[in-house]
Amino acid sequence: MSEVFEGYERQYCELSTNLSRKCHSASLLSHGEEKKEKLVEIKSGMDEADVLIRKMDLEARSLQPSAKAVCLSKLREYKSDLNQLKKEFKRVSSPDANQSTREELMESGMADVHAVSADQSGRLAMSMERLDQSSDRIRESRRLMLETEEVGISVVENLSQQRQTLLHAHSKLQGVDDAIDKSKKVLTAMSRRMTRNKWIVGSVIVALILAIILIISYKLSH
Repeated sequence: MSEVFEGYERQYCELSTNLSRKCHSASLLSHGEEKKEKLVEIKSGMDEADVLIRKMDLEARSLQPSAKAVCLSKLREYKSDLNQLKKEFKRVSSPDANQSTREELMESGMADVHAVSADQSGRLAMSMERLDQSSDRIRESRRLMLETEEVGISVVENLSQQRQTLLHAHSKLQGVDDAIDKSKKVLTAMSRRMTRNKWIVGSVIVALILAIILIISYKLSH
């Protein structure tokens, strides 16, 4: 950045601060010679500030593009600051400065009230929107909970029916086991009887054979 521009910049900042103090001091004075002298000083300072702004503008436009952009950006801020000082000077130098000050304060207060009201309305609307969203989420959660509860009841009923079915099947299996055991006992008894009957029949056959042999032997011997 140019040292010349920085020099003008320091001068303007000091002058702007001084002019702001003088405007505030002048606003507290009633109409009279003291206030007139103060206003003359302020007007002279304003002219000097205008000269510094023009010098900074000329210096900034003569710089390289990179430095030029930075200086012009600062210059816009200083021009805006000077315009605010001119408005303040115009207000202070107005014959109805005190009335204007009161009106500005009232307007500022009303603007603050409206701003606060608008801000509160915005916050209220945002709160209502968030409340509605929360209510929707709660209703959705309740709906899902009821659906889940219904599914759970249905599952419990199905499990109960399946349990009854399994218990019934288990009872049937126990009955089948008992029937099988009884069948085994009957078959075992029948097998034993058949074995005993075989021995009896065999013994009878052997006795008959022996009897036949004895009869034949007796006949042959006589």
